[in-house]
Amino acid sequence: MKRIIITGAAGGIGSATIALLRARGAQVVGLDLAGADLECDVRDQASVDRAVSAAIEQLGGLDVLINNAGLGTPQSAAAPPDEAALAVLDVNLVGPWRVASAALPALRESRGRVVNVASGLAHVTVPFSTAYTLSKRGVVAYSDLLRLEEGDRIDVTTVYPGYIRTAIHKESTAAGVPLEGAVPVEDVSDAARTLVRAALGAPARDLATTREGTLSYAVVRLAPRRVVDAITRRQMRRLARKGHFSDTGLAGAFAQRISR
Repeated sequence: MKRIIITGAAGGIGSATIALLRARGAQVVGLDLAGADLECDVRDQASVDRAVSAAIEQLGGLDVLINNAGLGTPQSAAAPPDEAALAVLDVNLVGPWRVASAALPALRESRGRVVNVASGLAHVTVPFSTAYTLSKRGVVAYSDLLRLEEGDRIDVTTVYPGYIRTAIHKESTAAGVPLEGAVPVEDVSDAARTLVRAALGAPARDLATTREGTLSYAVVRLAPRRVVDAITRRQMRRLARKGHFSDTGLAGAFAQRISR
């Protein structure tokens, strides 16, 4: 019976993953700001240390940590980072570092594993996802670093969900830069099943959440970046001409400029 901690437990992916893990017989403690088993703010090391310690005590040890907490507020790369952008970086990138550091003593003891949730945007870039993309590429780097330093004592897996219709995308839609209609849609169950596989299955280094994602990310990694950029610009121009971006939103001027 695996003993598991998952952050971002109250969100769509987190709650779906917890349900599947418990159905498989795992003991799970969910951490979140509210609506989870234990309250935890991943932006605050003291809050993380308290929550992780309490969770390990409840579980009687720890076999798997799933770093799933995330924010998705959009920004322009041409504008200075505001408080919302810094919050995305703090939660998505520094948060997993904080939580893993608190959990590592117990994970070393059990020779357990860390599962870090990145994103398809770690491979494919779309405009106005500045802090989110920076954070998710950084999560991949953090997984690589942790694996190099601790790989003789724990396993480290990075998971790459695509676009899933969860609350994390509400702010992008409100800002006039919706992902709906711009990228393929995955189901929340795809992410949940993959996280369960990462937690309970044979060790894996990297896992996309669909077969299509596995193939497309492999192609993107092999393709010259200038080719990928050209394809992305062409897609953005097509979307702008179709009226995908709000004229008064974050991408209004961008959409008018590229659609000429």
